[in-house]
Amino acid sequence: MSAQIDQVTAEPVTRTGKGGAPPPRRGRAAAGLPYLLILPAGVITVLLLGWTMVKNGLLSFQDLNKRQLIRRVTEWIGVDNYSDQLSSSDFWKVTFRSVLFTAANVVLIMALGCLIGLLLARLGTKLRLLLALGLVLAWAMPTVAATTVFQWLFAQRFGVVNYVLDSLGWHSMAEYNWTGSQFSTFFVVTVLIVWQSIPFVAINLYAATTTIPKELYEAAALDGAGPWKQFTSVTFPFLKPFFLATTFLEVIWVFKSFTQVFVINEGGPDRLTETLPVYAFVEGMGNQHFGVGAAISILTILILLALTAYYLRLVLKQEEDEL
Repeated sequence: MSAQIDQVTAEPVTRTGKGGAPPPRRGRAAAGLPYLLILPAGVITVLLLGWTMVKNGLLSFQDLNKRQLIRRVTEWIGVDNYSDQLSSSDFWKVTFRSVLFTAANVVLIMALGCLIGLLLARLGTKLRLLLALGLVLAWAMPTVAATTVFQWLFAQRFGVVNYVLDSLGWHSMAEYNWTGSQFSTFFVVTVLIVWQSIPFVAINLYAATTTIPKELYEAAALDGAGPWKQFTSVTFPFLKPFFLATTFLEVIWVFKSFTQVFVINEGGPDRLTETLPVYAFVEGMGNQHFGVGAAISILTILILLALTAYYLRLVLKQEEDEL
């Protein structure tokens, strides 16, 4: 009997297709089909984004102002635009301001978005549908339209916010100018950006929580774990990749936000609320130093690439720890 078992196990197993025929081998055409399918999207991306990046990069090595435009001449100045910005205190002030602004927004977005996402997971069907509908409507509103609405809400004379605060007894806020100082302007912009970004985090977090097996929560409850312990021992470990990916996306989106900051007060007062995208626009289009604006935009992209590299390093380290 043992000899027969050894003989059976020693015989190679031949995979067969239909009717006992060997399975068809994938040719080179079939192996290259996925790349062929993404080729149109890749070509369009290169044409719309890649060529623009190349032109912007070339422009950053030029001295292009009104004089050059009128005379239609190209003056190459090498890396002078970059060296001037890297040695400028204004550039580093704006960069530091952009980092602080991004950090504050991302912390608020992730904290409030995660709380609302966990609330969605605990609500009943009707309340969950109602809250999800409100989140989707807030997220789908165009940025310029939402920014205009917030301008009306925080208007100095006829704004709803000032009217409500005055009605509640805070009479000094009756005609408060929300765009008159750096802090209050950033407050309005932060409220706007957080309001727009929470739906993405909340809905994605709720979708991620539906993939967690309920048996794990039941086992944790049997062990005497409360809500916080269940979150730290069950929910968060499962959602950690989601937290990393979503935080990274929010950092990019907030860091490069332009419309909200510019439309609210155009980087004022006294250019104290300019972030790097607004700073590049004001220097390039406002002051018509187009080469300088292009150089600032390239430096902004390099900062985002550094953040991307750091994120990828965290992801790879996490995968190595799990292995």
